[in-house]
Amino acid sequence: MGDIKGFMKHDRQLPPRRPVPVRLRDWKEVYEDFSHDTLRAQASRCMDCGIPFCNNGCPLGNLIPDWNDLVYQNHWRDAIDRLHATNNFPEFTGRLCPAPCEAACVLGINEDPVTIKQVEVEIIDHAWEHGWVEPVRPSTLTGKRVAVVGSGPAGLAAAQQLTRAGHNVTVFERADRIGGLLRYGIPEFKMEKRHLDRRIGQMEAEGTMFRPNTEVGVDISAAQLHADFDAVVLAGGATQGRDLPIPGRDLEGILQAMEYLPGANRVQEGDYPDPPHTSEGKDVVIIGGGDTGADCLGTAHRQGARSVHQFEIMPRPPEDRHHADPWPTYPNVYRVSSAHEEGGDRVFAVNTTEFVGSDGKVTGLRCVEVEQKFADGRMSFDPIAGTEREYPAQLVLLAMGFVGPERSPLLKELGVEMTDRGNVERNRSWRTNVPNVFVCGDMGRGQSLIVWAIAEGRACASAVDRALMGSTLLPAPLEPTTQQLR
Repeated sequence: MGDIKGFMKHDRQLPPRRPVPVRLRDWKEVYEDFSHDTLRAQASRCMDCGIPFCNNGCPLGNLIPDWNDLVYQNHWRDAIDRLHATNNFPEFTGRLCPAPCEAACVLGINEDPVTIKQVEVEIIDHAWEHGWVEPVRPSTLTGKRVAVVGSGPAGLAAAQQLTRAGHNVTVFERADRIGGLLRYGIPEFKMEKRHLDRRIGQMEAEGTMFRPNTEVGVDISAAQLHADFDAVVLAGGATQGRDLPIPGRDLEGILQAMEYLPGANRVQEGDYPDPPHTSEGKDVVIIGGGDTGADCLGTAHRQGARSVHQFEIMPRPPEDRHHADPWPTYPNVYRVSSAHEEGGDRVFAVNTTEFVGSDGKVTGLRCVEVEQKFADGRMSFDPIAGTEREYPAQLVLLAMGFVGPERSPLLKELGVEMTDRGNVERNRSWRTNVPNVFVCGDMGRGQSLIVWAIAEGRACASAVDRALMGSTLLPAPLEPTTQQLR
């Protein structure tokens, strides 16, 4: 604790966002630079609180007070070492994680919490700038071969840990580039892909092999996977989007979010001059009020939508923490992302009942306001008579979350068992019912946060290393919860 009065001297401060009219003209990240002196002042707000609940609030168990103090003391090299001890990819979490650690900050009980997420991302960006992020090559090789299927955050974390343990690791990715939803699901304005590319470069230098354009179960059989590798890690994510099967769903112009977002990212990669699906000049309705919906919102703004409405079936959250979300749990409060700041209308407590169209194309939708009710432990949304309304829409984006992994040829060939919720079953050792096949991330957990994906990838890697070698030195930050176990 560098400054015992830091939390009394300084208010919470974040870097300013670039002006809306300016940032809508490009796809770069929205935040302006944050001076190191200001950041050090923010790090000094971290208190000597005795029990750092932020550590437990973070699924990775990040040593947050340690690196806050090191930043305040200007010991940046030590800070990145401490940060990397628990987190393989802080440049990802520092930009994309909703920061449950900040919700658990002791200062947050009666003040604004420490800017943990901002300190984290500044540490890793500073480390990259100074060349401190170098390949970590294994001292010895085990001769064991491990296949990781999926190159999202869980797969990348598992692969890096297993490579550093000395195993020969190959990552299979069905898309043409490595990164999973980090590559094609996260818009450039939230995380520029240069951050992903240089981390992949580090992993390649460490010895991890990447095979994009390879769908396991199609381009390579499950039997071949078993024959070529000593262990298989399934990390394909939960990519099956939740649908809305109401009248008019078959009209042209109604897309899942992940049918829309990748095209915009591919334009930034230089693949297309224009996206295959665009919001330009259209009235757009986004159904779903979460992060994916906000990603669609910011993308629609940059493509020049005429109007954008974002629907959410839940009522508008309160401004402050509700008694049902006591500290240090993550609260359901009203949040304004950079995309919301840029425009569009948020419509809460509304349910879409029908899509309408002309000549096979969507022209609008009908909806009704709803009242949230609870009865017999179940939640329902009852329509409110007289609140029916129609919105124009030439593009409708479904961003209602994901319902589990796609039923791919891989899962069928492997014969893995599935849970009632549609995820791949695993036990406390991250094993499926198939020998030497493990699962981590959203494919086993269900739709979740990037920080959980990385934590699960690290823990699964530890289990794989133990299974192959009889013991392991790899850290295991967590195990599957009881609801996810066989």
